[in-house]
Amino acid sequence: MRTTLAIASLAAALLGASLPWQAGAADAPAAASAATPAAAAPAAAPASGPTDTGILTSPAQRERYQQLAEELRCLVCQNQTLADSNAELAADLRHQVEDQILAGRSDDEIKAYLVQRYGDFVLYRPPMKSSTWLLWLGPFALLLVGAFGWWRVQRRSRAARAADAAAASGQGSDLEGARRLLGD
Repeated sequence: MRTTLAIASLAAALLGASLPWQAGAADAPAAASAATPAAAAPAAAPASGPTDTGILTSPAQRERYQQLAEELRCLVCQNQTLADSNAELAADLRHQVEDQILAGRSDDEIKAYLVQRYGDFVLYRPPMKSSTWLLWLGPFALLLVGAFGWWRVQRRSRAARAADAAAASGQGSDLEGARRLLGD
């Protein structure tokens, strides 16, 4: 019972959730107040981020890890970085990045390792080369096609309005001619 409540307290503290009892309150379960200091220690430690597993010890390593996690794409989510994704594969990739950092590899070596294993798609900003031209130039091509389509629709609309105006003015001149003939 004590272990279950300690785990619940720790999970609630890590998630920022509130417990149904106040810490140290008289009505709190006895087991919750008897939580071991070892269980409370992880909750008191400042968290580096949701993706930090804790095996990186120095702040420089953690900062480097966060920067790499922001530059790499989750292969499952595809529109999220490794740092943002909750997928299992993303967790595995984050662990690989941490292991590579601990092994002393440079950022470029880590990226090259992941690209060799998973392809250019793992990079959130893939390099400009013949196989990725569509990724880089596709949005601009779609924008140009859309602008050209909008221009054509506007041109047709203006032409239709001009034809309607000409027809309306033509009807008006016929009406005036008829009025003159009738003597109105």
